[in-house]
Amino acid sequence: MAAPAGWASLCEKFRSSLSLSNVESKKDPENEPYRSKYGARELLEEIRQLLGSEEAAEAEGAPAGEAAALRAVRLAVVEYELGVNHTETEELSAGEEHLLKCTRLLERHRLSRDCVSLYIQAQNNLGILWSERGEIKTAQTYLESAEALYNQYMKENGNPPLDPSEHFMAEEEKLTDQERSKRFEKAYTHTLYYLAQVYQHLEMIEKAAQYCHTTLKRQLEYSGYYPVEWALNAATLSQYYLTKQCFMESRHCLAAANVIFSQAGQVPSSEDNETEQDQQDLRQRKAEIARCWIKYCLTLLQSARKSLEDNIGELDPDRQSELKAQRKKEEDEKEKGRKKAVLFGTSDLCDSILATEEKVSCICPLDFQEAREVFLVGQNYVHEAKEFFQFDGYVTDHIEIVQDHSALFKVLAFFEEDYERRCKMHKRRIDMLEPMYVDLNPQYYLLISRQLQFELADTYYEMMDLKVAIGNRLEELDSHTIKKINSLAQLAVKYYELFLDSLRNPDKIFPEKLEDDVLRPAMVAKFHIARLYGKLITSDGKKQLENMQTSLEYYTFLVDYCEKHPEAVQAIETELELSKEMVGLLPTRMERLKAKLSPFR
Repeated sequence: MAAPAGWASLCEKFRSSLSLSNVESKKDPENEPYRSKYGARELLEEIRQLLGSEEAAEAEGAPAGEAAALRAVRLAVVEYELGVNHTETEELSAGEEHLLKCTRLLERHRLSRDCVSLYIQAQNNLGILWSERGEIKTAQTYLESAEALYNQYMKENGNPPLDPSEHFMAEEEKLTDQERSKRFEKAYTHTLYYLAQVYQHLEMIEKAAQYCHTTLKRQLEYSGYYPVEWALNAATLSQYYLTKQCFMESRHCLAAANVIFSQAGQVPSSEDNETEQDQQDLRQRKAEIARCWIKYCLTLLQSARKSLEDNIGELDPDRQSELKAQRKKEEDEKEKGRKKAVLFGTSDLCDSILATEEKVSCICPLDFQEAREVFLVGQNYVHEAKEFFQFDGYVTDHIEIVQDHSALFKVLAFFEEDYERRCKMHKRRIDMLEPMYVDLNPQYYLLISRQLQFELADTYYEMMDLKVAIGNRLEELDSHTIKKINSLAQLAVKYYELFLDSLRNPDKIFPEKLEDDVLRPAMVAKFHIARLYGKLITSDGKKQLENMQTSLEYYTFLVDYCEKHPEAVQAIETELELSKEMVGLLPTRMERLKAKLSPFR
């Protein structure tokens, strides 16, 4: 039998190995990053030899069968620690070998209180190991096996199992049931966390989101999380809920992200002094969460627009009244049923999260006032995100945020009934987009440059349409309105032409066949230019004839292109139908105008 002093020495070695691996390794120099890990490995190898060579490792007074099982579990703990050690020093094959030895030693007793936690943790690590090798399906098998074992144990036993470290502790040092339970649940939370990532890799998006949500809830429940990481994961999950139009769930995730992120400043850093880089990282993460809020507000407004617009893209008052009448009852019932399933945290935490939620609706706005409230929340987050993602240093991010800001104005304008005020909102979009476009080098940012060209053209086009609608309400068009309509039309043409020019090859030749990603934008640009030339107001008959001829050429381009490439028809059915109509009508109109201009011919 092992002398108590010998066993105490073994336990001390084990504790030292854990300290080297988990504490001292963080202080290792850069030129010897694994010094402490290698030291821990030597101690573990010594323990393994002692356990393997001493039949006297049997517990004092224990029956032979029980002693053999106890020795097997202790060896399994050492194999597990060696497996983790080799994996952390990037020796995956050796790591796998030790982890498999651990599971083999435990196989027969894996459902016992002594073994279940260790077995699950070994399977978790095998899952991570195979995931790092890019073998996601194999990782999935190990992790799902760990999940099934947890569920089976909780169903058949349910008592807090021993933590692996307890196998090298004296009786009086053993953990309380409460601490055992906490550690066991933490191991299972890791299983779910890694499964969420595996399902994401396998593009099982719905399942990944479900596991991510459960993981986040459990991390809060068992206080096993880093605030910044937790907040980012919750904000990312909110974006999945947005794709499913689940605004209540999305808002809850974002509100929880804000509340938990605010804890980041309260948690002391592992270093005594936070570096400037740490502060910079915090600012960046905060800005990333702000960007998720912008997407939330924008998607909510766009969803509202979709449900309210008529077939020409204007607000349908009958639909608005109908939705207002049915909304209250439906939302109350829906929210009651879903709220329980998604709530994060304890009652105190819930109160803070709910208070954050109350700052913005999760119900689609149905009028300008409601839309404006959502818009203002989104705009505040735009300012917050731009504080970090500045044009100088974060060009792409900054432009994307400004594009979202522009999109917020665009969708708010949909709810505005007054055409003049609507025009001013679009002018705000121009004022934020145009300076960025001017400062952008298309040689390095071609795709973004095209996006800005098209959006600027579309915004000027929209403003021109609004000015025409305002003019139509007047008894007679004044020179100021005519000048404004023509100016807006010419600016829209300018940006559409810039966009189309960007598609030309180095010899300035327009492609015979357009790529799928630019087909619709290019055809819409051609169609809109044709229409814009038809909207230009002039008293000069000759100029009017020139404009009609240009308009006809652009309409003809669309018709001819679709005849040569029938597969393009599907992308521009409405525009093509109208173009064919105009190709038929314009020559007759032009002949009439010519006749009017030459009465004696």
